[in-house]
Amino acid sequence: MAQPQAGNRVFNVLFLCTGNSARSILAESLLNHWGAGRFRAYSAGSFPTGRVNPLALELLAHMKIPAQDARSKSWDEFAAPGAVEFDFIITVCDNAAGEVCPVWPGRPVTAHWGVEDPAAATGTVAQKMLAFRDAFRALEHRIRIFVNLPLASLDRLRIKQELDRIGVQKPAAGDADRTG
Repeated sequence: MAQPQAGNRVFNVLFLCTGNSARSILAESLLNHWGAGRFRAYSAGSFPTGRVNPLALELLAHMKIPAQDARSKSWDEFAAPGAVEFDFIITVCDNAAGEVCPVWPGRPVTAHWGVEDPAAATGTVAQKMLAFRDAFRALEHRIRIFVNLPLASLDRLRIKQELDRIGVQKPAAGDADRTG
């Protein structure tokens, strides 16, 4: 990737997390849903768990967000020669943001969108699902802003600034009803 540009091109986005079992899977599925035709999302982990958290899949199904291709995988898969070249790489957990990442082909714009790990939630199944819903809401809010950025009219620095700004956005109180 040189400079992200709009038009008819599809932007490739990689969401990174440590385990690639919850947050990055939610983000991948949400961007493929909301950015269909303009964005193609992928996810990976630095130390993947090898399985997608069942509560993530249950919530995505409940929200009617397709996730049939979701799988927990290593970021090494995307750092290999001939792999997809990314326009954007977004970390969604603090651990992955602080790790030494592979050298990605091209010059992807990077950002950190920290979201609390729902897979670490304890308590009843209902309490755990609430943590997944909170993560879903935060990611969906950010992704809906992202897909509406006027990428064609923004230079690389401005895109980076916008992605960083999005990364600290919180859903409005009214957004809480979507996962109810």
